[in-house]
Amino acid sequence: MGKSRTKRFKRPKFSPAGNCEAELAAAENGTEREEDDGPAAELLEKLQHPSAEVRECACAGLARLVQQQPALPSLGRRDAVRRLGPLLLDPSLAVRETAAGALRNLSACGGFEVCDDMVTKDIMTPLVALLKECSAGLDSNEASPQDKKDRNRSSIENIANEAMNMLWNICECSSRAVSLFNKEGCLEIVLKYLSRFSTNVDLAISVAYCLQTVTEDNLELQKSFSAPALHVLESAMLSPVSSMEYVLLKTLVAGTIWNLKDIIPSKSQADIINAILKILSDVLEMDAGEVVIQMKEAETQRLKTAAETEEILENANGDGLVEDDEMEEIPQKRKVRRKTFHSDLLPPTDKELRETIALLTAQQTALEIIVNMCCSEDPSDDEWEELSSSDESDAFMENSLSEDSGQLLSPLCLSHEVHSALTNFLIPKKIFEKTAFPNSIAVDMCSRNPTWKPLIRKMNTIQCRALMCLQSLLSVLEVEHLGGAPALQALAQHLSQLLFSQPDFAKHVDFLEAISSALRALLQTMASRNITQCMTPDQLMTLCKAGIRSSNVGVRVNVVSILGITGSVLAREDGTLETLKTIGCFLLEVATQDLSLVVAGEALDALFDVFADGKEAERASVQIKLLSALKEFQPVFKMKIRKEGRGKYSPDQLCVLDNVKMNLRRFVAYQETVEKRLTT
Repeated sequence: MGKSRTKRFKRPKFSPAGNCEAELAAAENGTEREEDDGPAAELLEKLQHPSAEVRECACAGLARLVQQQPALPSLGRRDAVRRLGPLLLDPSLAVRETAAGALRNLSACGGFEVCDDMVTKDIMTPLVALLKECSAGLDSNEASPQDKKDRNRSSIENIANEAMNMLWNICECSSRAVSLFNKEGCLEIVLKYLSRFSTNVDLAISVAYCLQTVTEDNLELQKSFSAPALHVLESAMLSPVSSMEYVLLKTLVAGTIWNLKDIIPSKSQADIINAILKILSDVLEMDAGEVVIQMKEAETQRLKTAAETEEILENANGDGLVEDDEMEEIPQKRKVRRKTFHSDLLPPTDKELRETIALLTAQQTALEIIVNMCCSEDPSDDEWEELSSSDESDAFMENSLSEDSGQLLSPLCLSHEVHSALTNFLIPKKIFEKTAFPNSIAVDMCSRNPTWKPLIRKMNTIQCRALMCLQSLLSVLEVEHLGGAPALQALAQHLSQLLFSQPDFAKHVDFLEAISSALRALLQTMASRNITQCMTPDQLMTLCKAGIRSSNVGVRVNVVSILGITGSVLAREDGTLETLKTIGCFLLEVATQDLSLVVAGEALDALFDVFADGKEAERASVQIKLLSALKEFQPVFKMKIRKEGRGKYSPDQLCVLDNVKMNLRRFVAYQETVEKRLTT
């Protein structure tokens, strides 16, 4: 899906007693307590200690240790998963929570291989059992006295939240985990947690993340959704609460319901799609930059007021609090130690930062859902099929511009309901607004505060997602629904300004891939409708020369495709000989020298488009000796496909490359007739 998400860790609570500090410090700085594997061996050994407090401290140390990449092999060798797994069902609730936190962090930091290994080592068995016990515990807790009820519920919900995040991480990385999710009946359990969204929105958000992951392309699970299950989702999605956390919750649930669209009765489809896009529209309506500024100012004012209040109380009480301060010495130390090991999930006191992060995450998620709506039937970018060559006929060169300029020439299939909702809720306009650079004042405020600084990256990510979303909309909406030719020309100008206002744009790979993808789709759409393009040849060559040096294959594919699109337009115009020669030499160099066959194939494809027709193109091809260069490269290209193909490329990519190889033979034959005609 190309989706990215920020994994957030919640640090477990720590006890002030025992030897936690030494163990946690060892985990923190990586000092070796044993000869071979440093702190890992000692911490893992203490998981079997008879004292619950020692087990809790050991889990807490491991929760920190697993975030250090060098420690992961050591933990794998010492079978950390099998040692931590049973502690998910430890008699002590505190141990359960810290063990779940350690495994959650391991699943988040370890990636696909670690998550798959966790499934192999049967982590799903104790994890599912824990989720069932938490669910039963929350039900039985309703009959307890109020004070005990509140304490137990908080503890059980904390454990459930850690467990849900672990389940989400594992299911996102392992298809076997998703199969076990289906088989073990986890849906009923997690929906029960979600139904508590009004009393614990954090747990509900964790469930919503997980559901959005496991419902994607999971027909078996989709069939398990009954009417009451869908009602739970609907209740959460339509909640009237408007806080930023609820905005995130509703966005995630909207993504889940979109995944379930195939099981929704046809008579309800339009209403559901409208409800989903209404939520996404409302999310994108918010000005994230202004929210960052307002929330940061609110935090500053709150902290200032709190400091002033504390100072007034201290002055009023004088020395009377000395004894109380001494009595509170241990809790104060506990608070400092907890903050030392606080990682990524923020404490409840940082409410403004939490709210802001929730909104930014909701906007990123909304953009990703819209991309999925537009691309649900479209091959992924990784498959490299958007503008690939097609095997039509031996005469394809003569009519390629009119018949085969790529899939983006005509909008992809999009249901009437989605199409109408996208336009009715002004989604294209709102996405266009999100493609701008983040608010400079907000960026400056975040850059001066360490806890807010990570938000700069999140704001940049939203811009990149918006650019990718723009690419998708250009693929599925008619020009008229995008505002017509003037709007596309204004959009081209906007994208050019975004690109060339950053002198070092080539260093920002995510941005370069996103904006080159959007430009590629836009220029293709404009070319298909004979709309005048706004980028100058110099701007194009600047972009392409920078992009072709990128290590990102997607960027390189985009820039050669952009040159092919532009060159094919210029080939029909007079006075473009020198520009066509520059484009031809550039594409020829890429085709023959790029290490990726995917990029080389795209460059050949672009050459076919540029030099397929037109007097200027014919003259240019002869002057740059295109025919002789391609004749020399033809056997090399065939050999590369034969030697490298099966080991490095997918079946779909190989199919496209074989197509390019065949079209290369035809193009060489066509160029022979051109050169013969021009030279005689």
